[in-house]
Amino acid sequence: MELFYHPLSRYSQKVLIALYEKQANFYPRITDLGDPLSRKAFQRFYPPAKLPLLKTQDGQLIPESSIIIEYLDIHFDNSTQLLPRDPQRNLQVRLFDRIIDSDINNMLFQLEKLKYLDENHEFEIKQIERQLLAQFQRLNSHLSQHHWVCGDSFTLADCALIPCLSYSFQHLNLLDLDELVRYWQQAQLRGAWELVLEEVLLAEMEKDTGIRSIP
Repeated sequence: MELFYHPLSRYSQKVLIALYEKQANFYPRITDLGDPLSRKAFQRFYPPAKLPLLKTQDGQLIPESSIIIEYLDIHFDNSTQLLPRDPQRNLQVRLFDRIIDSDINNMLFQLEKLKYLDENHEFEIKQIERQLLAQFQRLNSHLSQHHWVCGDSFTLADCALIPCLSYSFQHLNLLDLDELVRYWQQAQLRGAWELVLEEVLLAEMEKDTGIRSIP
């Protein structure tokens, strides 16, 4: 398998967590869509030019982080089960995955975009921060009854949430949310996230210095 991704993309990090949880062998294809030549080459290969993208051993192209993880869960079922087989728990995991992607991850992207712009977007930034804080408060209450997002086992929903927390704890005031803090502390000890974080830190260093490490 080949994974086309970028380490600084949270949706890519979501898939990487799943791959490491599954202990699945894959060939990493880091793709920088911000580079015109890299984007053009990737667009020839995959016209929508969206990351992450999984190329399977039989040549099938699978986009969208949640769909990629579902594929992994079907084909690598001898390790962490990321989508429960019980229908009711499966629906709960899918629901939280959607909520986290739509109401947290996408909102974080909007926040980063506004902060990057030179224009004054203070009102919009504060509005998004309030919406995010409300989401995290609801999640904090939910986590008082759950070890991971959807119970005692690590699932797709956790793959979605953990990359969001990495940014959120740096830029939002979340330290009063005790259950969320507890969750983030245990998530940072998860081996799969530790492997992803190594890639993230390396990519951030390359971005800051402009120096690429030797593969």
